[in-house]
Amino acid sequence: MYLFFSERIREELNQIYKDRKKDIEQRMSKEIVYKDKYTNVQSIDEFKKSVEGTEFCFAGRLTKLRIFGKLIFATLSDIEGNLQISFESSKLNKEMFQKAKKELHTGDFIGVKGVIYFTKKMEKTISVNEFEILSVSIRELPEKFHGVTNKEIMYRQRYLDLIANEESRKVFLKRLEILSEIRRYFSSNKFLEVETPILNMTSSGAAAKPFITHHNSLDKDLYLRIAPELYLKQLMVGGFTKIFEIGKNFRNEGVDTTHLQEFTMIEWYAAYWDFNDNIEFSKELLCTVVRLVSDNLKVEYKSDIIDFNKWAELDYTSEMNRVLGIDILNVNSLEELQKHCLKFNIIDSSDINKAKSTAALIDAIFKRKVRPYIIQPTIVYNYPRIMVPLARINDEDERLIDMFQIIVCGMELVKSYSELINPFQQIVAFEEQEENKKNGDEESMDIDWEFIKAMEYGMPPMSGAGLGIDRLVALLLNKESLRDVIFFPNVR
Repeated sequence: MYLFFSERIREELNQIYKDRKKDIEQRMSKEIVYKDKYTNVQSIDEFKKSVEGTEFCFAGRLTKLRIFGKLIFATLSDIEGNLQISFESSKLNKEMFQKAKKELHTGDFIGVKGVIYFTKKMEKTISVNEFEILSVSIRELPEKFHGVTNKEIMYRQRYLDLIANEESRKVFLKRLEILSEIRRYFSSNKFLEVETPILNMTSSGAAAKPFITHHNSLDKDLYLRIAPELYLKQLMVGGFTKIFEIGKNFRNEGVDTTHLQEFTMIEWYAAYWDFNDNIEFSKELLCTVVRLVSDNLKVEYKSDIIDFNKWAELDYTSEMNRVLGIDILNVNSLEELQKHCLKFNIIDSSDINKAKSTAALIDAIFKRKVRPYIIQPTIVYNYPRIMVPLARINDEDERLIDMFQIIVCGMELVKSYSELINPFQQIVAFEEQEENKKNGDEESMDIDWEFIKAMEYGMPPMSGAGLGIDRLVALLLNKESLRDVIFFPNVR
């Protein structure tokens, strides 16, 4: 924390820390300053509902302390908020009042019992009859008036951010509320929540470069999952009809304000649905969650007002044909598409040369030339078959897949498709991925033969989808960076 202060301030803080530590060590030789429990604690919500004259018991962190001779005002805080307490020499015995005056320190956790009253300024307060120091703080808290404003501190020491910044507390409480509402929505639609492995034998389920780790007992390299898709589909083979999982995925790719290498997603599958069913389900899911922050389904993000009452549609293939000036369904090779893009300067040449498969280049063009300009909620559909090897091939045109994405403010929120349940077609799609990987595309999937075996036992028709929780929360709470809505984001 002190890294970002001037040398003089760091020296002063270090001296305060040393003095405080010495004082606590002396007290520890005489008494217990780190207690084991405190009973009958009530909540801030109960405090707000309680009337004057009510006896009240509360415990929390001491975040403000103001001493006025024979009167002490203090603020106790927890994640729900703050409440004011007072110590009066006329209502406490001399020893207890002197203990409060001498030993209370901002940052300490204390328990208090007293009676609720209103001050002359009509501030609801607990007049303390007795108190107990439960745990002491050695280090100085951030200065409360300004709070923690340095982003590096906020990300590395989120606990300080939560102590000092009410806005941050609101953000994370709202994130938890959003997660609860998502679970409620799925439960009300008869979905069951399941869990699947984080450590995977193969790197598959999505287009991404994986993290690799080593299992000592098995003496085998494993992959942190990039998506739970293949395991969830195997559960559908086992007889489940509606399932979802909320959990962490890991993708060893670049980091920016809308991408993190560790992120939270919800993925769900419904037997006997196609992607059209999931379009309607996903729209209602998003509107249900948006209502937590906006009654009229309109939210502000950066300089835009996003209206979830209105949904646009965009044909992916038609739009990419317009951007490229050719029919992407008729592109025969990566080299052909690269030459065309270089000739007409479609995107930066370094991005063109970096692509190791046709699908990777098409995706790069879309992400640079189309997606950033999609602001309002939009259903993007009609994707080329080569883009996703796990999606059902369209019955009328085998060059297409039955897939859609929901894009808002240039961010992919939802990806969904009718699932490929034909094992013969799945093997061909995996083999194409394997060829792409041989050509240097690190994001191509491995062939998962255990998954193929499960498919060969028979899969029901189904549609699955994934929703990025972090992006959704950032969008709804108007936070430009995903790091602002994650408790402990990775930093350099």
